[in-house]
Order: sequence, then C-alpha cells, then structure tokens
Amino acid sequence: GIFMFWKEYFRPARLAEALSLKAEWGEAARWISGGTDIIIDLDRGRQPRCALIDLSGLAELNFIRLEAAGLRLGAGLTHSDLLASREVAEHCDILAQATIEVGAPQVRNRSTLAGNIVTASPAADTVPPLLALDAQVELTGLAGRRELPLADFITGFRQVGLGSNEVLSSILIPHSGPDRERRGVFLKLGLRNAQAISVISVSAVAEFESRGRIAKAALAFGSVAPTALRVSAAEALLVGQELSQELIDEVARMAQASVQPIDDLRGSAAYRRAMVKVYTGRALRYLRDRQTPPPSADRRVLLRVPKKAPARPATAPTTGDLSGTSVSLSVNGKPMTLPAGGATVLLYALREAGLTGPKEGCMEGECGACTVLLDGRAVDACLVPAAAAQNAQVTTIEGLASEGQLHPLQESFVAEGGVQCGFCTPGLVMSGSTVLAEHPGGADEWQCRSALVGNLCRCTGYTKVLAALAQSQRKAQEVGA
Repeated sequence: GIFMFWKEYFRPARLAEALSLKAEWGEAARWISGGTDIIIDLDRGRQPRCALIDLSGLAELNFIRLEAAGLRLGAGLTHSDLLASREVAEHCDILAQATIEVGAPQVRNRSTLAGNIVTASPAADTVPPLLALDAQVELTGLAGRRELPLADFITGFRQVGLGSNEVLSSILIPHSGPDRERRGVFLKLGLRNAQAISVISVSAVAEFESRGRIAKAALAFGSVAPTALRVSAAEALLVGQELSQELIDEVARMAQASVQPIDDLRGSAAYRRAMVKVYTGRALRYLRDRQTPPPSADRRVLLRVPKKAPARPATAPTTGDLSGTSVSLSVNGKPMTLPAGGATVLLYALREAGLTGPKEGCMEGECGACTVLLDGRAVDACLVPAAAAQNAQVTTIEGLASEGQLHPLQESFVAEGGVQCGFCTPGLVMSGSTVLAEHPGGADEWQCRSALVGNLCRCTGYTKVLAALAQSQRKAQEVGA
C-alpha cells in the first residue's frame, strides 16, 4: 500500500482556525507550509508521525507590502515568490541574491522564507542577509501578536523563540536611513555550484551617504558558528569611512579573527577562517564597485509558467481532517480523484493512480525525477502533500503530448539522444519544457543549465539534454519566423 506520512492532516482556510487547531493539538501537531524539510524528516524517521497543520493556502500569510517602517513579507511566501518580486529587488536585493542559492527551482517553488528561518540552521542561506538588514519577525498566537529582532528570535542551533501555540506570520525589513543608498551583497561558498549546503556565507550591507562615506554597515556570516552571526567589531571599522582597498583588507582580517567555525565533512575550521577573509574582501569590493554577483534579476530562473492558473474553487477543504480522504484535482487537464491521497505525498498518490512518469529517486528534493507542474510551478512531487493539491491543476510528463503528438522538446530529446536510460528523462523534460515556456523569447545556455540544476542525470549526459533544449528553441523560432 501507499506509505502514510502523517496521522492527521488539516488545511485551514483562515489563520484563526489554524491557531485554534494548534492550541487543541499542542506538541502533537506541527506547522507545514512548503514541507521541504518536515516531509524528509517524517520519511526518515527523524520526526515522529504527528498531525500536520498546513498553512500554505492562507492568503493572510501571502503578501508583500510596503509600510512606513519597511518592507513586510508574509510568512507564506515561497522563495520563488521573493525572486519574482519587484519590491524585493528594489528594496533588499541581497535577499534575492541569497534566495537563488536555496536548493533548486523545484524546491524554491515550495520552500518558504519563514521555514528557512524557523529551521534555524547555521547554514540557512536567507538568515545572514536578514540579520544584516536588521530584520524583525512577527509572531502571532491566539493571545495576539508580538515582534522582535531576528537576532533575538534565533536562540541556538536549530532553536527559535517561538511559543508552542505561535506561528511566524511575517518578516519586516526596515527601510534604510533617509538620503542614504543601501547596497547589499551575498556570497556563498559551497562544494558544488548548486544545491550545496554552505561551507561559509557572507552578507555585507552598507548605507552610503552622498559623499560616498558609509553611515551604517553590517556583516553577517553563516556556517561559522552554531547560529548565523554579525561581526560588530568589523562593522565598526567601516562606519564613517570610504571603501579603500586598505580598509577592505583590514575589515577582512578583523572578520577572520572574529569567527570560530568547526571542522566537519564540508571543510575544516582553518579553511573556513581563511575563506571568511577571502569572501569578506570580495563582498566589500562588490559594494565599492556598485556591483552584485550574477545572476541579475532578469536572468533568474523560476520554473514557473508565466500564465496564471485559474483560481482554485471556493470548495477547497478547510479545517476537517483530510488524512483519510481522497484528493480531487485536475491532472493533465482532466478531473481526477486520488484515493486516500490525504495521508501521503503527491508522488505516491499519482503513481498509485497509474501516472508512473514521475519517478522516486531520492525522496528529498535533490534528483528531480518526480518533477511535475503544480498550478504552473515545477515542484518535486515527493515533497508535496497530496492534500495540498486539492482542487489544483497538475501536469505530469503524460500530459505533455497532445493528440498522440510528442511535445516538441520530447521530439528533440529523441533526435539529440538526450533520452539515455530514461529514468531521469521525465523530470528533465518537465523542467526543460517549463524553462522554455517561461522564456518564450529564448532561454540562453546559462538559464537552461540553471533550470536543470534540480535534475540529476545518472548517465551524466547533460550535453545531449542541453542540445535538445537548444534544438527545440531553434525549431520554435523557425516556426515563428
């Protein structure tokens, strides 16, 4: 039978309902939004089976709002929502620079900023830039709301100051000072170019006066202590100064002396200290030269079909326990019911229903063999609760062909020899077809490579896969011409 991940599953329609449920269930229930961490823990037995309260459908937590105090981000925003936001790009692009480093596009289409914060890993990519921006977190419970600095909210290694019946509801990024230009740079060192846990990360933020002097500075680091941290001594050296090379070198040495990292599988303490100096210098030079690391905002890949999916029906489930129920949705344009899908993940529910194109490769959102589109967004079906797809539109590899005619990209895979063993091919085609739809004017090679970072090919034949993407685009341009 299908593996059942949780005991009970609730998908409330309002935040007040969610908080009431948490008060009723207490420690026997966990919040879930993206699910990219908790589903892995449940699958591997690191988290005992429990009740889940799904916040992903709450409009109250999905917003981006400019306020007098700053930019407020709802806790339900996914990382790809942040990358698509004009407000984030204009007011705190350093957060977008860090967000593009979170997992792969399929993960970013589900994972949330709030989840990255609450997990409180010292290697979390978005926490150091938020610390450097003096971010505040808003916590909501039945008794009301409270706000505190992010630096006070994260209390230790994977520990946060969240009450048992509270939820992180929003994050506030304060405006910069009046008549100041705020610049920010995030740099990360990993053991590979994508889907890598940080060996170290550096977040540098400075507010410049009109004469080029720094009025305020912040340096935050990840993976060099039990929690992400600020280095106040190095920051103090920057205030009131212009960014000369001599100052940059001095601040980099001070930062190196201020951290005490550990040895682990990803790097020694000595290597991390050396890289803190190197990467601090690089980040400050980016600030001095008014540059940001690639990719620029217009080249970032989201793996989201630009056309908006129709709104889900008003009959979406509310507070009832969904764990023993079937899931009704549209699959490849046709109504479908997934029996008992409420207690398992979308991948298993689809395969049980006969849609065997999506494959189980890793069950942790690394390999992309289970990639499907959920309301126009590429996701790893192994990390999506099937109940979260109630009344949604899902597209699998089986839905790409039309009236017996292969999708143009499928034809190109055959022509270019990109199929290989076939196990990873459905996921590769789903990601490839999505990036081509996302960039109808043409996705360049870097964007095509970025689209495939969440798809691992066991045959190591990416050259032919990229050739298939290029051929498909050429044919589309010839038809358009």
